[in-house]
Amino acid sequence: MPTSRPPSSSSRARANDDGASIGKLDYKPGGRPLVHDHSNEHSEPASRQSEEHSYAGSFFEEVAGGIVEQDREKMKKQITRYTSFAWAIINCLGAGGITAYSLYGPLFQRRLHYTQLQVNGVSITAELSLYLPVPIWGFLCDRFGPGIPSLVSGVFFGLGYLLAAFAYKSGPPSERGGEGWPYWVMIVAFIGIGMSTSGMYLSSVTTCAKNFGRGKYKGIALALPIACFGLSGMWQSQIGSQVLYEPKPDGSKGDVDVYRYFLFLGILLLVLGTIGFFLLRVVNEEELIDEAIDEMEQSGLLEDTQFLDRMTSSGNIGYGTINNLDGRDDMSDGELDELRRRAEEKKARRLEEQRKKNWLLNEEIRRFLSDGTMWWLAAGFFLVTGPGEAFINNLGTIIGTLYPPATSSPTDGDMGQTSAATHVSIVAVTSTLARILTGTITDLLAPTSSPHQHRRGPNSLANSLASLPGAAPPEASGRFEVSRIVFLIAFSIIMSIGQIILASGVLQGHGDLFWLVSASIGAGYGAVFSLTPICVSVIWGVENFGTNWGIVATVPAIGATVWGLAYSAVYQWAAERSTEALDGGQQDLLCYGALCYAPTFWAMAVSVWVACGLWLWAWKGPNGWYRRGILV
Repeated sequence: MPTSRPPSSSSRARANDDGASIGKLDYKPGGRPLVHDHSNEHSEPASRQSEEHSYAGSFFEEVAGGIVEQDREKMKKQITRYTSFAWAIINCLGAGGITAYSLYGPLFQRRLHYTQLQVNGVSITAELSLYLPVPIWGFLCDRFGPGIPSLVSGVFFGLGYLLAAFAYKSGPPSERGGEGWPYWVMIVAFIGIGMSTSGMYLSSVTTCAKNFGRGKYKGIALALPIACFGLSGMWQSQIGSQVLYEPKPDGSKGDVDVYRYFLFLGILLLVLGTIGFFLLRVVNEEELIDEAIDEMEQSGLLEDTQFLDRMTSSGNIGYGTINNLDGRDDMSDGELDELRRRAEEKKARRLEEQRKKNWLLNEEIRRFLSDGTMWWLAAGFFLVTGPGEAFINNLGTIIGTLYPPATSSPTDGDMGQTSAATHVSIVAVTSTLARILTGTITDLLAPTSSPHQHRRGPNSLANSLASLPGAAPPEASGRFEVSRIVFLIAFSIIMSIGQIILASGVLQGHGDLFWLVSASIGAGYGAVFSLTPICVSVIWGVENFGTNWGIVATVPAIGATVWGLAYSAVYQWAAERSTEALDGGQQDLLCYGALCYAPTFWAMAVSVWVACGLWLWAWKGPNGWYRRGILV
């Protein structure tokens, strides 16, 4: 076995003479000879202190820099959140112009010679195209963000209103004795208008729900854009009747100039939707998804654990210690390969995050559709909103039945009669106030709920504690609380009171009191449209809110169709049998008297009462939200 050689005698002597040894690793060929400097013995403690102070200063500088960066990022997110909220409100202020249909609907009958069924056909088409695509819009908002639906809606708005403007300007269609564009062109135009209405509305509401739906004031955050959606019909109808009007021969204000009114709306909404593409953003959506999956795992609701394990393991890739490689120009081949590997891992992680999001949203859809109480909620929503939609769409003709045929044209200034524009504004104002009021009051009085209460599985800790003997009921707390369902039922009853007043016939010949009907139906309609999406977000969460609310929001299309056809059929039947019916010369039968509307509105009131019973069952029934510990 070879042995190491001992140092030479000359080396030992040099070491002894100098008092310090110089190892072979200290020798640098071609450099200056190394000489021991005794002065360093005295300066070493000071330099070490300076070096330690430098290290400590650098550490605290990095900490301070990190805190500043976190604050800057937090401020940036807050600015994005509130900018999106502000533009969501602006979008909703423009999107609800379809609610002013009563402003120009009677002009379709008088100027284009449409029958009452054709006038209602246009509004029903708009309602169907408004509500039926809502799940698709919600799906797009949940999967791709609210910006894309906002842009597409703006384009559809512009095309739809421009087509409707030129169709109206062309005059009566050939089948009605004119040379204008055919009736189906107006139908196509309002398909685009209806679709874009729901797209712009849902992109705005989904933005607010996801950015604020888990905070303390989720109600008002949702109620404000929904209220502005209802308010849009008011200000747009006033623009039409007070600014874009046709002057009479004496210079006074006449009917709305439908052509210019449609052009105005088309250009305005195209601009709003385009800007919304850039400003509507959801903040911290990744955190919402991760927290939801964690909660589902803890609640025992997850069954696809293999997929979850794969997501968890793949989520840890790519966190190496080679960040110092970035930005270097002298990297070796191995370092370049490492950077390529990191890029591939980052791409794979991004794809896995998207798969995780899609998996969670699909699971949320499955659980939402399999919940029986959702169908009771949707059924009640159908029974209330259908009558409300039919009333709003037919305001003009309803008011016309209150006056004798010779003076049944309800325009401002004609023998003191009330006008459709006035009551569109009344409905919009009361609807807006009801939406803001219910959103604010329920934030203060509704039970405080957990963001993940709907994910409590049978094996969750919360359900285990709730099943213990002597456990407190779900609503037991130290403050006065009123469920949102109570407000939902109360405002629906207010709505039915207005329907009963109209159905009783007491307003016949007293159109100046018609505001009682408009105000009560507007308040009930607005409150239901505000509280229902809030209940959806509270009961089933905000992660998949766009799709969930979109599914529920389709039912008013069916309701508007059923009740619109019912009103038209009763109106036409009464007009044909009434001895005071007026033949307009173009087979346009105009109806006068309580018989034109009374049977329809009695049935509407009964429909609303049935809805209240369904909601009460979904809340307090055997498998209702209360018994499942869901606070709403």
